[in-house]
Amino acid sequence: MRRLLLMSSLIASTLSATGDPFVGKWKFSPDKSTLIDQMRVELAGPNKYSLNFGGGVENVVADGTDQPGLDGTTVSITIDAPDSWKIVRRLNGRLLVIGMWKLSADGKTLRDHFTQYSTAGAPSSTDDVYERAAGTSGFTGSWETSLKIGVFELQIGPWKRDGLALVNIGDAHRTQRLRFDGNDYPLTGPNLMAGTVSSGRRLDERTLEITEKIQGKVSDTRRITLSADHKTLTMTVSPVGRSKPNILVFERA
Repeated sequence: MRRLLLMSSLIASTLSATGDPFVGKWKFSPDKSTLIDQMRVELAGPNKYSLNFGGGVENVVADGTDQPGLDGTTVSITIDAPDSWKIVRRLNGRLLVIGMWKLSADGKTLRDHFTQYSTAGAPSSTDDVYERAAGTSGFTGSWETSLKIGVFELQIGPWKRDGLALVNIGDAHRTQRLRFDGNDYPLTGPNLMAGTVSSGRRLDERTLEITEKIQGKVSDTRRITLSADHKTLTMTVSPVGRSKPNILVFERA
């Protein structure tokens, strides 16, 4: 333990003296990144379904009404037809997302017209195609898709004596300020749930590990690694409840 504490102290003092290699502007590289979205739908009773988008299970009666969901949100399911569902999420009455689901005739593909509503700007929509990973019919089962997102910038700057501020310059525009001392620090951004915090530690000079929590529950872990030449940053995000991580690659701008 004393050796680990000494090593952490040495890393922190070295970074303070020579400058942190993570600091700079980083441009997201879609072609080098792998983004996978997974979700699961199960029958939980008469006209009732359990939804799991990676953060935990939400049990919702499919009658179109807003019902308690995760992290203070509400969720509704409206069944327009056996092959057409509408999923709506709100926070304190404010619309967050709408998902318009359409099932293929053979039941192997789920198309999601996904619209996200931000407090800072116009809504943004994507059309995602999920392939069935488990289950045999209807919307129940497990679904996976490869996500494609546009180029955005990650800005990393120093914060306090040995911490960092990570700012997503894009639609999310979330800011993460933390020191790598194991303590929780709040995140800020227009679409973050209340009680979203993160804690971190430095594994070595080129590797960070960050744990994010929402209202005390771990939502994901992130390992951020610099290449030996400090020109490429790789962020491996492992959401709780998902079997495959998302890998985001950035090049120094």
